[in-house]
Amino acid sequence: MAQKTLRKLILSLSVAAVLSLSWSGSVFADGDRVEELEARIAELESLVHQLLDKEKEAPPAAAQEPAITLEVVEETAQKFGEASVAEALAQHQAAVAEDVHKHSYKFGGFVKADFMYSDFSDGSVAGGSAARDFYIPSVTPVGGGAGESYLDFNSSETRIFFKSAHALDNGGKIGTYVEMDFQLSPGGDERISNSWNPRMRHAFVTYNKWLFGQTWQTFYNVGTNPDNLDFVGPADGSLFGRQLQVRYTSGPWMFAAENPQSTITPYGGGGRIVADDSQVPDLVARYNLKGDWGNFSAAVMLRQLSYTNKAVGIDDNTTAWGVSLAGKHKVGAKDDIMWMASLGDGLGRYIGLNASNGAVLDANGKLHTISVWGAYVSYRHYWSDKWRTNITPSYLAIANDTSLTGMGVSKDIASVRINFIYRPQPKLDFGVEFMVANREIETGADGNLTRVQFSAKYYY
Repeated sequence: MAQKTLRKLILSLSVAAVLSLSWSGSVFADGDRVEELEARIAELESLVHQLLDKEKEAPPAAAQEPAITLEVVEETAQKFGEASVAEALAQHQAAVAEDVHKHSYKFGGFVKADFMYSDFSDGSVAGGSAARDFYIPSVTPVGGGAGESYLDFNSSETRIFFKSAHALDNGGKIGTYVEMDFQLSPGGDERISNSWNPRMRHAFVTYNKWLFGQTWQTFYNVGTNPDNLDFVGPADGSLFGRQLQVRYTSGPWMFAAENPQSTITPYGGGGRIVADDSQVPDLVARYNLKGDWGNFSAAVMLRQLSYTNKAVGIDDNTTAWGVSLAGKHKVGAKDDIMWMASLGDGLGRYIGLNASNGAVLDANGKLHTISVWGAYVSYRHYWSDKWRTNITPSYLAIANDTSLTGMGVSKDIASVRINFIYRPQPKLDFGVEFMVANREIETGADGNLTRVQFSAKYYY
């Protein structure tokens, strides 16, 4: 009976030992923990054996010292076991709290449904085109004869992200972020399934002050993007884009080396040339200011535009640059103004969703940068806690050398939009937005786009 009870006690105490050792991770994670566990169990066995030996060697009942009976052993072991279990549980809870403090994981995004009626004054846009899902300034038809109107429904802007943050024992920090949506992806149809493939928007890792991977261009201050229903909003006057980069951030300063890509207009005009021939990354420096009043940023960029086509004897590069200022400023208790102004030689794909190319070729195969400037301003007014309105005019001007580009390229593009957004519950928005846009080419011909958009959006 004593041996059976002994085995029961050793088993119970061994479980307590396991708990006390496993609070910070798996007991079998490494050899040191296994050895520590074996030593703890051996110590417990020795303690129980000592108690039993004392019981056998105890003097008769008549002696003054009371006998150490099996009941005493069980009571002592039980108290020891309960204390060990309590200690193990306390250590486990502390470890869980410490782990939560050091490592956090988040899943989120939003579901969005868009319903749009679009009227193009001068021509048509094919079904399935991105210009039917959101505003792309350069795609508004010009001089194409009779216009066309369309009704389109889609949920492809729906978004998913995964995020983690890790505090290291040495005081360092690591973060990861991956985000997807379903825009601009193949695989869908509007006949039966309406299925769309996911696409990567962001994928990067941060280590202390460094960022490696794909995210918003450092030149672009996404924090000043207006509260519009359209996917991009004032795309004509705004910077916009994501790309691979290495970024270093120190206080208000950001420095980045980013993926280079050149877009070029052929001599005399024609289809866009997309060249990946530059061997120098796009270099960006940005300064940020933040306060109770809002935020402000100033950014400069230096890049190389390159194009090589040995089949026709072209191998040239040229230097391009850009400057951008942007801000968000509080007005009154809740209202705010968001704005951006950018200019440069060879901005190309960075502004207006590539409404203008970065450079144009001359008759000798040499590159010449194209100058542009663009701006937008957006005022957001809260009628109440549940109702708000945004008014957003935007403009892009392109200084083409028509002797090189021809007369069929965009000269200037403008748009204005107003919306009314209702938030009946936190994170749930219903809105309607009215937009009018105009694109003019160098010949003087122009075309208009009028769009009404209704959206339902829930953030989770």
